[in-house]
Amino acid sequence: MCLAVPGKVLSVHERDGTLMSEVDFGGVHKDVCLQYIPDVVVGDYVVVHVGFAIQRLDEESALRTLAEFEHLGVLKEEFGDGFAIAAKQAGVGNPDAPPHVASNSDASASAATVDDQEAKS
Repeated sequence: MCLAVPGKVLSVHERDGTLMSEVDFGGVHKDVCLQYIPDVVVGDYVVVHVGFAIQRLDEESALRTLAEFEHLGVLKEEFGDGFAIAAKQAGVGNPDAPPHVASNSDASASAATVDDQEAKS
């Protein structure tokens, strides 16, 4: 899903002739293009879609929207680890996750399962 997400402008700078900013989305910082609304200043809240600030937003609305997105898990979906999210959605383990170390309770549970299967045979 691709949403327009509100964020707070932390800095404004020019990069290769393009007006850019660093924007804070509830703790996640991203580079954002300001070409559509070039009069934005540090401290303003903007609505960002696919890396472009497309609208200015008042602070109350921005914070309320960010809180609701956080509650719904949208921020994690939008800004989280894309590979881990895709793996979870596909029902596959994360290949970057540390290997699971079997504990004594895991071993006894496995043994009980084996014993149960042998008893049924």
